[in-house]
Amino acid sequence: MKNKKTRAFLKWAGGKYSLAERIVETLPPASKLIEPFVGAGSVFLNSDFDSYLLNDINPDLIDLYKTLKRRPQQYIRDAKRYFVAQNNSESAYYALREQFNQTTDTYERNLLFLYLNRHGYNGLCRYNRSGGFNVPFGRYVKPYFPEAELEAFAEKARLATFTCLPFHQVFRRARQDTVIYCDPPYVPINTTAMFTDYSSKGFTLDQQVELARQARHAALKRGIPVLISNHDVPFTRELYQHAEVTDLKVKRSISQNGNNRTAVSELLALYKPNEC
Repeated sequence: MKNKKTRAFLKWAGGKYSLAERIVETLPPASKLIEPFVGAGSVFLNSDFDSYLLNDINPDLIDLYKTLKRRPQQYIRDAKRYFVAQNNSESAYYALREQFNQTTDTYERNLLFLYLNRHGYNGLCRYNRSGGFNVPFGRYVKPYFPEAELEAFAEKARLATFTCLPFHQVFRRARQDTVIYCDPPYVPINTTAMFTDYSSKGFTLDQQVELARQARHAALKRGIPVLISNHDVPFTRELYQHAEVTDLKVKRSISQNGNNRTAVSELLALYKPNEC
């Protein structure tokens, strides 16, 4: 892993920037990394594989990545125009959020997605059941325009293919000399911690079980190692009983209420070929 870490250009709840070294160190060697839940891409940005297949179920995210890969300078120039003082107000934010929810123009959505990400509350990416982006205004003094981070992502994206598919379809694309890293929406630590709405459909406990099954099958039947990160709770300890589980020993404070935050542990579950 390179000495200087690269930050993602998006703010992202559950982002892996602080854990990137540990995750990359745990990944078995391979020529290609597949990420079915790429999110903001911190592991991608801070790893060194020959090629990448980066997937997410959120089409706005993947469309943005594809655009940034194809025409980075135009995108950066146009996106920067939204980062002006007159757009950093509650009225401007909600007008632009409504514009984002109404438009069907992909490039316009690409531009507004970055604006909403940097001006919205706490870097959340959340949709209602109708598919409308519904994160409230963040009230930041001067939202940061991540020009250098956009350029770094665009440069490395030359090695990547981006897809927007259900995770089980991404597993089917894995071949020999590939390793899979999965960072799904985490299982709740309690019944009130159900922040899984990265897409409008959420991520269920049944899908967590299916992901673990797919991971074990990939390792056992196809010889493809799979690494999964998640909360370290009794459910996941049971879920990943056939994997090599390690405590990340890193605490993440999670709560939408800043006055009510509690630290929770995370884990890595590694499914090794012929060992699960």
